[in-house]
Amino acid sequence: MNKKKKKECIIIITAVIIAVFGCTMCSSPEGSNTDNNSGLSDTMNNSRNSSDNSDETNGSRDTADNSASTEENIPTEYKSALKSAKTYSDVMHMSKIGIYEQLTSEYGDKFPEEAARYAVDNVGADWNENALKTAKTYSDTMHMSKMGIYEQLISEYGDQFTPDEAQYAIDNVKADWNENALKTAESYQKNMNMSSAAIHDQLTSEFGEQFTQEEADYAVSNLK
Repeated sequence: MNKKKKKECIIIITAVIIAVFGCTMCSSPEGSNTDNNSGLSDTMNNSRNSSDNSDETNGSRDTADNSASTEENIPTEYKSALKSAKTYSDVMHMSKIGIYEQLTSEYGDKFPEEAARYAVDNVGADWNENALKTAKTYSDTMHMSKMGIYEQLISEYGDQFTPDEAQYAIDNVKADWNENALKTAESYQKNMNMSSAAIHDQLTSEFGEQFTQEEADYAVSNLK
């Protein structure tokens, strides 16, 4: 090969190398830009997520602060009335009206009406269950009749439960009304020396025990 052909070959090879190198340089910035854009997007997303988490944390903190602030704004007397109401409900199983009147009574706790109202509205009692527990006490310890318990529960001179609460109680009390009548009859016989006929009348009287005729018959027939 002569010098002229060698020179032409060298020129061609050099052109190819320059072309390849140029393509490589052109494609590289695009990849770099893509990587940079991806990194920037990740940074922005992380920043946004961090901001969202911060907002949630701040929201929770604000809610807690508001609750604490509300608690601090409740007068001490209201809090005391609420504690007393809770005791009357949990220990004595009183009705809502019964607790309110006890809290405001001049012979009771003497709280202002507003404090007593706050207490009964926030005590969180199950009034049906309170009525049921009271009914159970009347049945187990005083051996009262079903009707007698109902009237005692709703009486304005008694427990002052609502009719619905009293009905729930006597429907769920699990009492043996025949046995209650018998124990009441035995008490009349032992302590008052009453005759069987008089006992029967007392057991069924609307002004007396208010047992049914069948319950009174069972009681009198089983007296010793």
